[in-house]
Amino acid sequence: MPETSFRPLTVAPVDVFTENVTTHAAREAYFAGRHRVVAWVRVAAFAAAGVGAYYFLSEGKLVPALAVLFALYLVFLALVRWHDTVGYQREQHRLLAQLNRNELARLDGKLDKFDAGLRYLDAVHPYAADLDVFGAHSLYQLLNRATSRLGHDWLAGWLLAPAPAAEVVGRQQAVAELAPDVAWQQEWQARARHFPQQETDPRTFTAWLRQPDFFAGRAWLKPLLVLLPALAVGSIVGWLLDYWPIWPPVAVVGLIGLLNAQFRAARDEYYQHSATVRDALRATRDQLPLFEQRTWQAPRLRALHATLHAGGTAASQQIGQLARIAGLFSARQTPFGNLFMNSLFAWDLQCMWRLENWKAQAATNLDAVLEASAELEALVSLAGFAFANPTYVVPELSPAELECTATQLGHPLIFARQRITNNFSMMGVGHTAVITGSNMSGKSTFLRTVGLNMVLAQAGAVVCAAGMRLSSAQVYTAMRTQDNLAESTSSFYAELKRLRLLLELTSTGQPVFYLLDEILRGTNSLDRHRGAHALIHQLHQRRASGLISTHDLELAALADELPGAVQNFSFNSTIEGDEIRFDYQLTPGVCRAFNASKLMQLMGIAVGDEK
Repeated sequence: MPETSFRPLTVAPVDVFTENVTTHAAREAYFAGRHRVVAWVRVAAFAAAGVGAYYFLSEGKLVPALAVLFALYLVFLALVRWHDTVGYQREQHRLLAQLNRNELARLDGKLDKFDAGLRYLDAVHPYAADLDVFGAHSLYQLLNRATSRLGHDWLAGWLLAPAPAAEVVGRQQAVAELAPDVAWQQEWQARARHFPQQETDPRTFTAWLRQPDFFAGRAWLKPLLVLLPALAVGSIVGWLLDYWPIWPPVAVVGLIGLLNAQFRAARDEYYQHSATVRDALRATRDQLPLFEQRTWQAPRLRALHATLHAGGTAASQQIGQLARIAGLFSARQTPFGNLFMNSLFAWDLQCMWRLENWKAQAATNLDAVLEASAELEALVSLAGFAFANPTYVVPELSPAELECTATQLGHPLIFARQRITNNFSMMGVGHTAVITGSNMSGKSTFLRTVGLNMVLAQAGAVVCAAGMRLSSAQVYTAMRTQDNLAESTSSFYAELKRLRLLLELTSTGQPVFYLLDEILRGTNSLDRHRGAHALIHQLHQRRASGLISTHDLELAALADELPGAVQNFSFNSTIEGDEIRFDYQLTPGVCRAFNASKLMQLMGIAVGDEK
């Protein structure tokens, strides 16, 4: 099997991330200092404006005072912009330093600080719960570098279902192109992390946008939105200059207030929908130019690039316009802004008008753009995983049926310096590997090792192996069945339900690769043996293959009943004095010795003739 590492190992990722932390932390400190300096310059400019205006006014020179105020106002605006720019740079380097700290944490196996993706767990899913795809110390925590709700959903979807072979290859090619440029990946991530409120599903917003327009059938309202604000400002200025009494501005402002009250429900609806996606839109606006402005070679990346340029306008520009409109609604978040802007300008209604104008021009491509951006987030997650693990390989997809061949296969969630690896090979329909072994010898861990790497491979990611070749198949597990008191279900009955689902799945004709750990453990040894024996015979007739771990040595006899279809493997231990030693190596044949009695002795439990 050829080695297919995505890039040569030159500088160790841990050294790259460590150096990046140092560099970005220093840059953060530099910009923090500049940020403080500019803040004091702003204070000085404000004070100078006050002193200058006071001086000229005390001399009775109104025009010079106004000139000073205007000039320093322009300077102050420039300083505000400069201050914001420096503040952004400070935050950008803080985020980049944190991203590299996160990468170091992942390399050390410290995954508790990352989102566990518990919302994606489903008790009846074919494998997610048994293989630690989500939850504490999970594959999702190891992989996920997305920021948006949609990006999380895309990555989770890839981990929950095997992709067709052509799609897997497309992702592999995209990841191979993205992975070496870790600076680009981290810039992509950091730009989005300036906007933390991205948990709302934007598909709710895009579905709402497809509802009928507020201004449909209210064409009479649009001229009023131009006329009334002008009348309000003009009448207030005329009153201040004593051209007329106060009732004209009161009347105009009152009319605007009536409109606001009449359409309050619609105003609130537009505000709520726009506010919930504002950060997600701003993050996408800032990320997309990084992708749009480069030329890509991988077919999937080129297709996404074309999607983002559909219609001749870069998607980032359209998303930027929408983000600005969504931001305009935020004027109502302060009492002054809400009172002033809505009372004089009918601000919410103005924003609603602008949103519907944007919708008429650009909304048709919005779903595709957001989905493309989310897919890029998922690809960046896989690329970051590949960069951080340069010894992992791109698995080869096999045209054979139900092939799984791997060399030096390791568990991606075990972070020991010397990871134990094993070689394994299985090919063809109706094959079962029966794995026997002593307690704690590594049987269950090996099943998860095979399953997790198959999940990674069929998601388009690199795998923890020196080489791997597999065909597309539905992974199915029965490993952690538990009592369910709410349903009055025992663990034994829960396992039977799980095995029934396996039989139903294999009856559909799709290829299934099963991983069954200590099946039927909830009954006596005779029933357990009969049931497991019957199950293997039944699966042997289906389009399925897989691994079964067991303490039941009698199941090893199936290798004689079904020659060529059943193979025996084992994990073994040795006892040296009061110490049990494990090598965690997969060995052909049946387990030579068990250690339950010794384990009980070590725990102080009398065994055999001991009193």
